[in-house]
Amino acid sequence: MSALPAEERGRERTGPREQVAAAVGLLDRPLTSYYLVLGCSVMLLALGLTMVLSASSVKQLQETGSAYTLFQKQAVWMVLGLAGMWLASRLPVKTFRALAYPLLLVAFVTLVLVLVPGLGRSVNGATRWIALGPIQIQPSEPAKLALVLWGADLLARKERFGQLTEWRPLLVPLLPGAGLLVLLVMLGNDLGTTLVLLTIFLALLWVVGAPGRLFVGIAGLVTLLVSILIIVEPYRMQRLTGFLDPTANRLTTNYQGTQGLYALASGGWFGTGLGEGRAKWDFLPHAETDFIFAIVGEEFGLVGTLVVLALFGMLAYAGLRIARRVRDPFARMAAAGCTAWLLVQAIVNIGAVIAVFPITGIPLPLVSYGGSALIPTLFALGMLLAFAKREPGARQALAARGPGPVARGLSWLGLARR
Repeated sequence: MSALPAEERGRERTGPREQVAAAVGLLDRPLTSYYLVLGCSVMLLALGLTMVLSASSVKQLQETGSAYTLFQKQAVWMVLGLAGMWLASRLPVKTFRALAYPLLLVAFVTLVLVLVPGLGRSVNGATRWIALGPIQIQPSEPAKLALVLWGADLLARKERFGQLTEWRPLLVPLLPGAGLLVLLVMLGNDLGTTLVLLTIFLALLWVVGAPGRLFVGIAGLVTLLVSILIIVEPYRMQRLTGFLDPTANRLTTNYQGTQGLYALASGGWFGTGLGEGRAKWDFLPHAETDFIFAIVGEEFGLVGTLVVLALFGMLAYAGLRIARRVRDPFARMAAAGCTAWLLVQAIVNIGAVIAVFPITGIPLPLVSYGGSALIPTLFALGMLLAFAKREPGARQALAARGPGPVARGLSWLGLARR
């Protein structure tokens, strides 16, 4: 019997321990975070655009005569968002810091304008939008990005001057600024976005090592405020009681949640097939926005939902890896804030669909329909890409990789920079 080639003998000796070590080695490469953020973002975007078409086609065909109305709008938002993502991925850290205060000012002004009668538009009890002709803007979405940049810049300055050792200097003016943003969003009856803003605020405090008693105090205050918000608005109380008793009022208060669960259950293991779902035939309200995860589960089954969860999990891992590895304090805090924002928003949205949390009406990042949410999210992901390039060894790895496909295409056309 002839001897095996050396290559195959080496493969034979490779056991599970060596394979695990090889996988860990792949995850420890300098550009791992960069490729994870980019890959997960592109895959979630592609899935989202496909599911927006599938979920909205029937209703749009009935209302506008074209099944592609929302799909075309989402495609335009996606192109604009990808342009912003590409631009953000090439910006230096100092530019993000320079954008912090202007973005915060714009967020304050637009959130105030939402509350002005005649300018703000209310839907389902929440005043979230400003109508500018055929375009509707939801200012609370870019406000998340503004809070991340401003909070990270403020805390980075305080860390530089050694002002993070006491909790009082730590919270001023971070707490009043974040509190005003939260108050304006609360006045618009947007409880879901309020919770996301509070998550960003707490994530920033966690990164700088705020004392545990501070989190306990803030958690108590948040619980009190949320309780007041639920009590003063009858529709929120109905949602809460419906969540606590899902078998009651299936045709009224619990109708959306019930139909979402029916859609998920009918998908089985592998789904009914793309475009073959029934929930979008006027059974499931807001299928292309708040409950698009239910359409994913119906048409792609349990396997499809697990893929979405895995993509968000890898995106969260990459964001936390960036926050842990970068040396710049601002980049560390901004990366943690962005990761907390996207992860918690995804958890709250998916949790509402599967009846783990009450319905709050916030979209699934990168997947749900809506340009106001998509563009700031893609810009934040572009910022994570920019930070990933500043991880130890990342610049050397990028230089060794050579020009990318865009640079090669420009070179082929004779348009490359010399």
